Amino acid sequence: QVQLVESGGGLVQPGGSLRLSCAASGFTFSTYMMSWVRQAPGKGPEWVSTINPGGGSTYYADSVKGRFTISRDNAKNTLYLQMNSLKPEDTALYYCARYGARGVIPHRGYWGQGTQVTVSS
Repeated sequence: QVQLVESGGGLVQPGGSLRLSCAASGFTFSTYMMSWVRQAPGKGPEWVSTINPGGGSTYYADSVKGRFTISRDNAKNTLYLQMNSLKPEDTALYYCARYGARGVIPHRGYWGQGTQVTVSS
C-alpha cells in the first residue's frame, strides 16, 4: 500500500523558515520522480518543485525559486522541502506527490494527505 505522510508544517512569521518532510512507503521510492504541490484556500493546486530519482536534478516554480530547496534521502525513503524567506502568499496546504515534472502537477491520486503551512505575523 502506497503511503506518503507529510510533516513539518506550522505557523511561521514572514521571513521565517520551515522544513517539510514526506515519509514514503509501499513503493520503490528511489526510482520515482517526486514533487511538492501546494493549494491555498479557494485556489487551485500549484506545482512547487520536482526532484529526479537520484536527487541530482531539481526544478522549481518561479514563485519559490531561490527560497525553497527540494531534496531527498533515498536510504530513508524521505522527501524534504526546505522553505526560507517565507511570505504570506506561501500559505497553503503542502502535498508530497509521486511523479511530476517541471511545471506538471501529478494526479491527485498520487498525493499525500498534506501539511498546513501558515505564514502570518
